[in-house]
Amino acid sequence: MHRSIRLCRLAFCGLAVLWLLALAAPARAADPIRIGFSMSLTGGFAVSGKQALVAMKIWESDINEKGGLLGRPVALVYYDDQSNPASVPGIYTKLLDVDKVDLVVGPYGTVMTAPAMPVVMAHNMVITSLVALNINEQFHYPRYFSVSPLGPDPVVAFSRGFFRVVAAQEPKPRTVAIIAADQEFAKNNAEGARKNAEANGLKIVYDKTYPPSTTDFSPVIRAVQATDADIFYAASYPPDSVGLVRAAREIGYTPKVFGGAMVGLQITNIQMQLGPMLNGVVSFAAWLPVKTMMFPGVMEMLKKYQAQAKGEGVDPLGYFLAPGAYAYIQLLGLAVEGAGTLDQAKLAEYLRTHRFSTVYGEYAFEPGGESKDSRQVQVQYHDIVGNDMAQFNDPGKVTILDPPDYKTGGLIYPYANAIK
Repeated sequence: MHRSIRLCRLAFCGLAVLWLLALAAPARAADPIRIGFSMSLTGGFAVSGKQALVAMKIWESDINEKGGLLGRPVALVYYDDQSNPASVPGIYTKLLDVDKVDLVVGPYGTVMTAPAMPVVMAHNMVITSLVALNINEQFHYPRYFSVSPLGPDPVVAFSRGFFRVVAAQEPKPRTVAIIAADQEFAKNNAEGARKNAEANGLKIVYDKTYPPSTTDFSPVIRAVQATDADIFYAASYPPDSVGLVRAAREIGYTPKVFGGAMVGLQITNIQMQLGPMLNGVVSFAAWLPVKTMMFPGVMEMLKKYQAQAKGEGVDPLGYFLAPGAYAYIQLLGLAVEGAGTLDQAKLAEYLRTHRFSTVYGEYAFEPGGESKDSRQVQVQYHDIVGNDMAQFNDPGKVTILDPPDYKTGGLIYPYANAIK
């Protein structure tokens, strides 16, 4: 009798265990797909990194509202790299070895993405990158994909339109001065500027780097001014770009064209800070509210971003980075959905062999992971009065000079005519 009762109890316990396991199985299947990355949330790059994170969280919310990926919710796993490249390898090692994330995307920018690559490569992970210039030239990693819309020769493509525009002016400029921060993005960019200057018959009369720690740019501007170069081209980071524009206006430096790859001038808060000092400056833009850049879903995404931006203390408009930041994680999600797997080899193959529509435009990829299509936008600011934000949401205050398909007007030339 007692033995029979014990057997019944064991049988009941066994059934209970099986029942609990059956309940647990769907729960495990619904565990989130975790996407890991580092982002600059403090330090010098935080003005961009925090903007990127808001856009990425919007994608996370959007995709989860649609049911997630592969029937599972998505969760972002991220750490602040403090704008310090030395922090990045440790973060990606933790993400992959401790957190066991399923997917990764890159940090913000060239100088932060480069140190992530060896760790990602050692784990054979697919990685999409955000505004990283020509990173894969040194790694040749077949699972790397960039959303910078620069085409197969990104170093040259970044400034090709700038020099194409200035070389078409009359009287034709003859000389150029090139300065760059002594860091990877800026030096890569300056290399492309040299090639484009020479291809357009411009003589380089000044070509130097400055330390990233530079805060007073008056000596830099005075040194360039002494060369009397027709064109001033700078490859600079946000604090440097502000310092260069301010120094040029304070000194009264007026070459025929002033600008370059001046990162930061696309950020609304910096635009508001500089105000009329931006007039006449020629630089690149990521996205603008013009008809030719109304990619599917971009306005809906920016509406959500702008609603959150004030509370997050980030760029109120988001034109510089929000579309690209949303797109580089959206792209990975599209590959997961299309390939139907998290297998990294299959995801890389899918990304290499398909075309994708994102909020930042269409993408297909070259073997090196750069986009097949080049659509780098060059713009000139003009007619800015005061420092209110509304005018930086006005396409009439910025002219798209290149590429031809996006062009909205011509260059005000020389620079002095735009700052009168």
